[in-house]
Amino acid sequence: MNPHALAVLEKCNHLNHLKQLQSFIITQGQFKTQFYIFKLVRFCTLKIFNFCYARLLFDYLNAPNIYLYAAMITAYASQPNYHTSAFALYRHMLCKGKPTPNHFIYPHVLKSAPEVLESNGTKLVHTQIFKSGFGQYPVVQTALVHSYSRTGSGIGIARDLFDEMAERNVVSWTAMLSGYMKVGDVGNAGLLFEKMPNRDVPSWNAVIAGCSKNGLFSEAISLLRKMVMGEKGRRNRPNQVTLVWSLSACGHTCMFQLGKSIHGYVYRNGIGNDFLVANALIDMYGKCGSLEMARRIFEMSSKKNLTSWNSIINCFALHGQSAKAISLFEKMINCGAEDVRPNAVSFIILLNACTHGGLVEKGCAYFELMINSYNIEPRIYHYGCLIDLLGRAGKFEEALEVINGMKMEPDEVVWGSLLNGCKIYGRADLAEFAVKKLIEIDPNNGGYGVMLANLYGALGKWDEARKVRNRFREQNAFKTPGCSWIQVVSQVHQFYSVDKAHPRTDEIYNILDSMVGFY
Repeated sequence: MNPHALAVLEKCNHLNHLKQLQSFIITQGQFKTQFYIFKLVRFCTLKIFNFCYARLLFDYLNAPNIYLYAAMITAYASQPNYHTSAFALYRHMLCKGKPTPNHFIYPHVLKSAPEVLESNGTKLVHTQIFKSGFGQYPVVQTALVHSYSRTGSGIGIARDLFDEMAERNVVSWTAMLSGYMKVGDVGNAGLLFEKMPNRDVPSWNAVIAGCSKNGLFSEAISLLRKMVMGEKGRRNRPNQVTLVWSLSACGHTCMFQLGKSIHGYVYRNGIGNDFLVANALIDMYGKCGSLEMARRIFEMSSKKNLTSWNSIINCFALHGQSAKAISLFEKMINCGAEDVRPNAVSFIILLNACTHGGLVEKGCAYFELMINSYNIEPRIYHYGCLIDLLGRAGKFEEALEVINGMKMEPDEVVWGSLLNGCKIYGRADLAEFAVKKLIEIDPNNGGYGVMLANLYGALGKWDEARKVRNRFREQNAFKTPGCSWIQVVSQVHQFYSVDKAHPRTDEIYNILDSMVGFY
């Protein structure tokens, strides 16, 4: 071993430095030493993120050892764009026969398997684990639980494996909990969370993030409070992930005061420079209507990435300030930053801004710009925005042309956008067509049945209206009730349409009755 070479490697920060060191090692006749190659591969993957050169070094050896395979597979598995490479290298390892995978390699392979072959990939690796005798290692069992739970069809297998585990640690519990949240099974996730013998910050993050992702914002806020207050003498300190998802919940429920309190926590703990937290603050203030504060945080951010720009543009678009949103978009595309290039989300926000401002020509021009200048293939959401824009302007022929020219089947967003335009301009004939399409997509949605029945009633087609109502009544179809939140002091109250579940329902209705009496 040459201690001088290792000391130089520690100081390297560029591929050219590495190549110079590599030349020195070759002149010393030690380039085929596994240890040196391992160190060089680790440098490439961890410090300069040059996976291609790392693979060239790896392939130079005729028989890489287990540590080199582990280093390369681990590096590939850490990056979503390289999951296919991780799985391919694992299969290459199996084909060669030596060395054989161990309990350090399997977890990283399992991380990549669902991305490559969905649930079948996990099953293939699971079979190999069973054959090789590593199935009882806790780290491998936890990786299997996590891998299976990433696909909806594998959640049952994941739970069976979890229940069979002789040793469960907090990582195992969190993997299962995250799996339930990922497939939207919040009920089982909640039950599992309550049974957890120990909870750390990642487990709290899993349940808070899961509630936010599944639209249970009040529950996410409640869990944050429990986390901060502590339990069994233990207090868990929120980290950046906790704050990002909590701020998201605050934004969706317009809990401005709590959002400001979280901002104070961010300031006191010196984590305002974290761009994920800064972007979450921009989004929260924007959704709560404090555009000036959102703009201030954006301007103060030392690093503005694409998400930062998208967040601030969306703030103004949401509140109908189309001119400011468009001005910010133009500023973004002319800022000259290499990592700031509009993506699909940027154009959804921009098209929404045009819709709120009634800027039909600009919206259509930006739609063309997205395709022709940025080579972004329109997705269903972009078409939904464009149809909404045209429908609100009464341009129904153009809207139908866009729908007929789509490369995918129109979904509820597209037909719903067309229907909204029809309501504005009284196009009952086209509205009937749009509602029928919506019913074809979701025949058990009672809301669509109500729409069609009301439409027939407005047209004087009472027999048709009666038939629609009877059909949906026989199907037990239901209309999703509207939901709203209000914050009183420090508590969030949630109400559904015609809701009488609130403990102070009688008082609320008495006040409403007294207010009606004044008119």
